[in-house]
Order: sequence, then C-alpha cells, then structure tokens
Amino acid sequence: MSTISRPISTFIETHYRHFNAAALVDAAKAYRTHLDKGGQMFLAMAGAMSSGELGISLAEMIRKGKVHAICTTGANLEEDVFNLVAHDHYKRIPNYRDLTPQDEVKLLKQHLNRVTDTCIPEEEAIRRIEGAILEEWTAAHTNGESYFPHEFLYRVLRSGKLKQHYQIPTENSWLLAACEKNLPIYVPGWEDSTLGNIFTARCIEGKISTKILKGGIDYMRDLTSWYDTQSRKTSIGFFQIGGGISGDFPICVVPMLNQDLLKGVNTWGYFCQISDSTTSYGSYSGAVPNEKITWGKLDADTPKFIIESDATIVAPLIFAYVLGW
Repeated sequence: MSTISRPISTFIETHYRHFNAAALVDAAKAYRTHLDKGGQMFLAMAGAMSSGELGISLAEMIRKGKVHAICTTGANLEEDVFNLVAHDHYKRIPNYRDLTPQDEVKLLKQHLNRVTDTCIPEEEAIRRIEGAILEEWTAAHTNGESYFPHEFLYRVLRSGKLKQHYQIPTENSWLLAACEKNLPIYVPGWEDSTLGNIFTARCIEGKISTKILKGGIDYMRDLTSWYDTQSRKTSIGFFQIGGGISGDFPICVVPMLNQDLLKGVNTWGYFCQISDSTTSYGSYSGAVPNEKITWGKLDADTPKFIIESDATIVAPLIFAYVLGW
C-alpha cells in the first residue's frame, strides 16, 4: 500500500514518535498485526462516544470486519440512534466552561440535555425513539417474548420506523452497521440509561413487564458462550475506550471461564486502553495492564498498551490506521 493512498497513517508514523503519541502508533500497529494473524477484536466503549460521533469511523471498522463484538454503556447504545434521528436539532455549546447554574437551567427549560459541549434535544431525539421502542416493548409483552436491550433497538432499526427521521448519512451510524452484521453487543447496567429509565417507568405503570427484558446475567451467559466458542478458533483482542462497567464486565469473562467453569480458554490476546484515569489507589479504570495478569485476564506476553489521552482524538486516529487510511 503506497503512502499516497494512506495519508493519515503516513502522517501518524511520521510525527507520532514519543510518549502517548508513540503509544498510539504501537497500539495501532499491534491491532493490525492481531487482525492480520486471523485474530478478532472486542471493543469496550465507555464515555459519550456516540454523542461525540465516533460512529463516523467506528461504523466503517464494523463494516470492514475490524471489530467483532462490542460491550458498551446503555447511553452509547441509545445515543447513536438519537444522533441518527435528531442530529440537526443538537446544539453545540463551545463555551460550556463559562456556563453559570442559571445558564444550565435555561438549557433544561429548552429540553436540551448537555453532554460537555453538546446538547441532546429531548423532544426530537429521546421522545422520538421512545415511541418507536415502546411499540416493540408492548409487542413483546403481548406475545410473551423477551429480548436484550440492544435487540429491541435492532428490531426498531430493521422495522424501518425511523427512516423518515434520519438526519445523518446512514454509513455514519455504528449501531446501524452493527445491526446489519447482527454483531454481538453486550450492555451491562442498561437500567441507568435514558431508555432504561423509561422502561422502568412503564413497568411501574404496569404497561409492560420486566420479564420481556434480558439483563446482566443473561448478557454474561451469552458472552461466556461467545468467548468460549470464538477463542477456540482464534485469538481475541480487547480494545477499551475509557473505564467503568463497559470494560470491567466483559474482561472478566476469561477468569470466570477458567476459574469458575474450568474451561481452559486462552486469555485475551491483545489489550489496549485509551484512558484519562490516572493510576491511583484502588482505581481499576486507571490500573496498569499488568495488574490484570494477577486476575487471569492477560498473560505476561500479551501485547499491552495504555494511551493516556482523549478518546475522541485518539480512537478515530487508531481506527484510521487500522483501516489503512
């Protein structure tokens, strides 16, 4: 591949030589090597990546087979769809650091929910999705069916109910790309998301039953089956954006398989975390990768990388490198 056809990769290789920049290059090269050897990559995604429009690069990673399964927060799951149907109604606040409490109240009264410099429009995004997904919840309740949170959104997307509201190119939605491939998705702690809150409210009202929703233990059982099957075919890497439950939940499947089920599976074959969490007393999100060796998640010779930086800057660059851009 000529350098002319991969300008971003060439720029990164030329200028990113030290410190976190060098760690970015090393991690990106190792990601490509892992895939070139026939490995798969598991993505753990925290933060507000969907509202940060990571889908522009992540969707292409999914379509090109560079990501094979995802664990994400309920917020990222729904916010990609919010952005899909209400992008033109989002409001950017570039001077968000200067906002007073009174300014924040004004945004509240305008039904604009702020995520750093980006406000999600409640009426155009949340309420629009609420109506469509409530139809799926109600149908499952009536038919005595149950699904995972991400499967309900897959059903909404496949139904075509929202197509008339799409406001971004469909190729920029990572959830649409995942839906098209029926990619395995795991969403632990979904209840704390906006749709999770709405689901809980409808259950309290008696309109639907909690029985229609598969939860955390079901997700872990499904992940266990997936990892047990796939890891016997090839090595599976772990690419983590941020910290918290989206990373903690899936990485534990390996020691659980080996120590609790005595399956004898391989540990994760690659590890990279983009994090702004500093290493401190008891901080798992900021723990160095070697700590994971003691828990049976990684091996001593597993390629390991920590990039201490902003994921909205780093992740698209790594994805571009892996894609050969």
